[in-house]
Amino acid sequence: MELEKFVDALPIPSIITPKEIYKGKPLYHVRMIETLHKFHRDLPNTKVWGYNGLVPGPTFNVERNKPIYVRWTNHLPTKHFLPVDQTIHGAHHNPEVRTVVHLHGSPSEPASDGHPEAWFTRNFQQTGPHFIKEIYHYTNRERAAALWYHDHALGITRLNVYAGLSGLYFVRDKHERSLPLPKGKYEIPLVVQDKSFNPDGSLLYPDQPENPSPDLPYPSIVPSFLGDTITVNGKVWPYIKVEPRKYRFRLLNASNTRTYKFQLSDLRSFYLIGTDGGLLERPIQVESLDVSPAERIDIVVDFSELMGQKIKLQDGFELGNPTGDIMEFQVSKPLSYPDHSRIPSHLSYFEPIPLNKVRKVRRITLNDSQDEYGRLMLLFDDKEWMDPPTETPLLNSVEIWELVNQTPGIHPIHVHLVNFRVLDRFDQNGNLLPPLPADFGLKDTVLIAGGETVRIIMKFQPYCGDYVWHCHRLEHEDHDMMRPLIIIPSHHSKPSNSNGHH
Repeated sequence: MELEKFVDALPIPSIITPKEIYKGKPLYHVRMIETLHKFHRDLPNTKVWGYNGLVPGPTFNVERNKPIYVRWTNHLPTKHFLPVDQTIHGAHHNPEVRTVVHLHGSPSEPASDGHPEAWFTRNFQQTGPHFIKEIYHYTNRERAAALWYHDHALGITRLNVYAGLSGLYFVRDKHERSLPLPKGKYEIPLVVQDKSFNPDGSLLYPDQPENPSPDLPYPSIVPSFLGDTITVNGKVWPYIKVEPRKYRFRLLNASNTRTYKFQLSDLRSFYLIGTDGGLLERPIQVESLDVSPAERIDIVVDFSELMGQKIKLQDGFELGNPTGDIMEFQVSKPLSYPDHSRIPSHLSYFEPIPLNKVRKVRRITLNDSQDEYGRLMLLFDDKEWMDPPTETPLLNSVEIWELVNQTPGIHPIHVHLVNFRVLDRFDQNGNLLPPLPADFGLKDTVLIAGGETVRIIMKFQPYCGDYVWHCHRLEHEDHDMMRPLIIIPSHHSKPSNSNGHH
């Protein structure tokens, strides 16, 4: 059924508050539950899984350097309502429904990072081999930034996130508050996900690839998922009424596979002021931004000359298709008071990672392969998840990773624990490519287009232990484009400084 666009108002996810004190710090309780959610005026209520029953989950607003604890609990049914392929890593011999929460972009200790094998079932009845504790600790030492939290259970991440398990987590600080950027109700989060619905309104997720060979298992994982509707903050093609003034939008691509080229309908320019790891040093004026799954962009749009107009947020890759529209801004509210916000020419500072400190350069290929059923399988260096670890940097060491995409598709590569800088991009002939606007910021997920080579530099701190790195196209991550990342303690390394200024 064709759903009418721009008939539902954009919801704003609620802010979660802590309920008690644990070890002298605030403790938050978040329950994963099955519930019903209304995605569109003309759809019946849809079964979803939500953190505290919300899609997206509640938003955390935390202060930099003020640690918190979170107890994530699983109150979900024991049967999944989406098609579980038992043949892929982690799904065989394990409970069908298992969850673990990863705070994406956070330098968390290993026991609180949401390792894919630290999963747990309802009421912690069963736990995975990496499970350590029920209450996670977040130091909030990173710069002010938009992080997000989502499910990370081995072999079913694509299903659990699609079912609704994701939410935003903002780290705030004095410096950011001191800037004259739009604030309060003029700062709006936008969580963008594509979905498809069955005729009865239930979530549709394919149970096998198109034209499957007869000997495929059933259900069988698909190599990608592209929905035919776009949701923002859990509503299909919503609208928001805005005043003729500047607004700050904190945008997250929380889709399984889809990369967007975010632009405004009249090709009006806007400003990129921040990326995954917080504010840029200087704003960049752009007309569009390519954003792959898990990447965040922090943008400012000026509606001050547009009273009475309707501006669409669009996907430039899909113009002319229904999914080319994302949401609509209706500049119809009167100005409540004069707009004194502005975009400063200098936003923040981050220390460069000195090239003379590089301890190791790794060249890693992103390649196509096949599994035993002849299905497409995406890998790093032809290695599967269970192969012995190869990425084992020393604590506090600096490395350059040269990521060589030998496939035709986009891969958003996410490294746990660290932020990195993008050094450069090359095409398959070795020609230097222009940087993407987001390459000027701190990143934890980088878009690598087909045939591209991207070099990133990062320092592995402040913890050692077991982490992972992976493609953030969730179908790829589940099959088998994820590898262990083991940070090795080093007797040569100095203790990392504890004030968070790295």
